[in-house]
Amino acid sequence: MRRYVLAALLLFSCSGALPVSGTDAGPRNSTAGDAGADGGSLPDGGSVGDGGSGSDGGSLADGEATLIAQRPYPLHVPAGYDPHQPTPLVIMLHGYGANAAGEEAYFKLTPVSDAQTFLYAMPNGTVDAAGHRFWNATDTCCDFFHTGVDDVAYVNAIIDDVQARFNLDPKRVYVVGHSNGAFLAQRLACDLSTRIAAIVSLAGAQWKDQRHCRPTEPVAALEVHGTADSVVLYGGGTDLDGLTVPAYPGAEETVADWATHDGCAAALADTGTRLDLDSTLDGDETEVWEHANCPPGGAAELWKIDGGAHIPTLTSQWGELIWRFFAAHPKP
Repeated sequence: MRRYVLAALLLFSCSGALPVSGTDAGPRNSTAGDAGADGGSLPDGGSVGDGGSGSDGGSLADGEATLIAQRPYPLHVPAGYDPHQPTPLVIMLHGYGANAAGEEAYFKLTPVSDAQTFLYAMPNGTVDAAGHRFWNATDTCCDFFHTGVDDVAYVNAIIDDVQARFNLDPKRVYVVGHSNGAFLAQRLACDLSTRIAAIVSLAGAQWKDQRHCRPTEPVAALEVHGTADSVVLYGGGTDLDGLTVPAYPGAEETVADWATHDGCAAALADTGTRLDLDSTLDGDETEVWEHANCPPGGAAELWKIDGGAHIPTLTSQWGELIWRFFAAHPKP
């Protein structure tokens, strides 16, 4: 992954830090921003105060409280948050070697959070022996030093923590990830299907061995992938940016797996819709494909960026488009 790590750090270090907002909750249980792999930081917006009662009014289990204390996470509370209204949650997962501040500078979801009124969590992965932040997602990516860190439990604790402090709508919990973070988004949909309504995976992949993915409820899944991605190959394989890794499925196979889990139509079909997601490519370069006839709560969709790289130069439409996908797919 060395080539991608360098590219990611160059991209994110040039993108600037997150804007400071009076409604930013700051890192949970922390008074300092997180110094990430590129030396950037997330601003500390001060204490949260009373977020209103959660949907169950409960508190964290001891193990979850310990996880959150050990790994505090920044949470953006939208300007229009009303403690009397159930509010969606979006969790963003950064790529390998990056951090939440850099990925948010790339995704720019904070203003979308304010415009659409969703809570926005931006956790950071742990640091591996090479000094890079990572998520332990699948056997492919990216616990290269075999730490065994349980990032599924960590994200589950984040959901519980937000629910304990804010009026969270449990039917509208969403995850978006890039690269390594996209692999984890895919795993979360497998392991936490009763909690996750929908995922957006940018340049990620599912488990190759589907015995590892056993969702008990439909999860709406959107894979966004460039056909020229040289890091996480569009067609899948055992090459991950020059490293030989356990096999991972291609973008179309990943979406087909979700079609099977969700009970959608077997055939992947071109909807005819075109999007402009990458400003460096001419025209509306992204094709929207889907498996039709999914049951309530399910979706299996592919946005294929023709000629797109691993880190597409995202247009200003990105945030609103993925929010539109999330908003269309709450839990039934």
